[in-house]
Amino acid sequence: MSNVNRQKIVDSVPQTGFFGHPKGLSTLFFTEFWERFSYYGMRAILVFYMYYEVSKGGLGIDQNLALSIMSIYGSLVYMSGIIGGWLADRIFGSSKAVFYGGILIMFGHISLAVPGSVSMFFVSMVLIVLGTGLLKPNVSSAVGELYSEKDERRDAGFTIYYMSINLGAFLSPLIVGSVGNFHIGFGIAAVGMFLGLVVFSVTKKKNLGLAGTMVANPMAPAEKKKVFTMIGLAVIILAVICAVLIPKGLLTFASFINIVTFLGILIPTIYFVVMYRSPKTTAVERSRIIAYIPLFIAAVMFWAIQEQGSTILANYADKRTQLDWLGIHISPAWFQSLNPLFIIIFAPVFAWVWVKLGKRQPSVPQKFSLSLLFAGLSFLVILIPAYLGGTDSLVSPMWLVLSYLIVVFGELCLSPVGLSATTKLAPAAFSAQTMSLWFLASAAAQALNAQVVKFYTPETEMTYFGVIGGASIVLGIILLMLSPKIQGYMKGIK
Repeated sequence: MSNVNRQKIVDSVPQTGFFGHPKGLSTLFFTEFWERFSYYGMRAILVFYMYYEVSKGGLGIDQNLALSIMSIYGSLVYMSGIIGGWLADRIFGSSKAVFYGGILIMFGHISLAVPGSVSMFFVSMVLIVLGTGLLKPNVSSAVGELYSEKDERRDAGFTIYYMSINLGAFLSPLIVGSVGNFHIGFGIAAVGMFLGLVVFSVTKKKNLGLAGTMVANPMAPAEKKKVFTMIGLAVIILAVICAVLIPKGLLTFASFINIVTFLGILIPTIYFVVMYRSPKTTAVERSRIIAYIPLFIAAVMFWAIQEQGSTILANYADKRTQLDWLGIHISPAWFQSLNPLFIIIFAPVFAWVWVKLGKRQPSVPQKFSLSLLFAGLSFLVILIPAYLGGTDSLVSPMWLVLSYLIVVFGELCLSPVGLSATTKLAPAAFSAQTMSLWFLASAAAQALNAQVVKFYTPETEMTYFGVIGGASIVLGIILLMLSPKIQGYMKGIK
């Protein structure tokens, strides 16, 4: 889509009406609220559902394998964003992608609500992975379409939007973790996604205008037929390969995890190369792609730590933490609400600081470097109780609270800023796909985590947190030193 058409979309949407922002932000805010309510409610109990014994309502999967599957699940959820971004850019636009994705997610959670079925668990994985891939990058891309590139409200708008994610993510673990039944919890997640679909369908025409309806790089009919034929053949070939290899024991959980880890690194690499070499990418856009690469690497390091909140720290809450504390019995799922709670509290503070500083605020690369420093510190903090009292005793839940608090400071320096920077640095012909690339940072991080979490044991706890936390701090310092150079390649984008 040309820049002229982009500006027409922006101009066609009311520019105020939702806390001083375009009214379309309210539609996307509440759509994302309910989608994240459903996703984080499911995620808060999923790892426990996998490794709890069948007698406790779980699937009885080995704990270490469950942690790796959880990481791979998260990786595939974000990796599928490339499919959703491509479909939006080439076939039906981001608005339809959001709607179709929500339907798949809802049925995925309904599948999880079926008691005690490993087969339904994997059906749900496929549905939620594909659905989130359609919805997640495209609803974020639609937020970017509400603002012009030079609109100073842009970062603040993404921060408000980011609040919707965390409001949903805060409430759902508290509710789902309190019902005491895995399948009722998954059913609640399905209801949440249904409500999100209702909000989006009822308000999108009035509030979004043309945003999300334009196809950025539409296919010619002949090209579309060829691509669909290739997709159909690929699905058939993949089904045949699975049918042959799985019974022979050649395609196992372990080998599948290795394949996803490899893809988690390969796919974003291919994306960078394709966008950079595309004839539709201008010289200025190529420079911005180069600037985006170190930001992407920093995001992978950050999310590798932050996303362990649903794996290693979830297990830490379940196995290493005093759950009967100050007369209260704490559900381990409740800890999943800490991250969004702190974001709800501090996101307005960070948004106010960025607006108050104006042109004096840290550059995008500097904010990313700060995020890595905070992420590393959050892991160094969590190793202290093991140092003080050993790894065989239960620790105060306040250590987990402190760790989540610190990583949130890093998240607020990176995530809303990264969303905004992605929409500004994206080549015009790859708008939704570049947003997919941003979410591939989380995919790559969790693909790596699927290998890394295998090294976590009570005996290696201090080394585990120390090495990963230290690596993040070192990378943050390097990025801070390179920030002026990276800023130069951004070609005027602040």
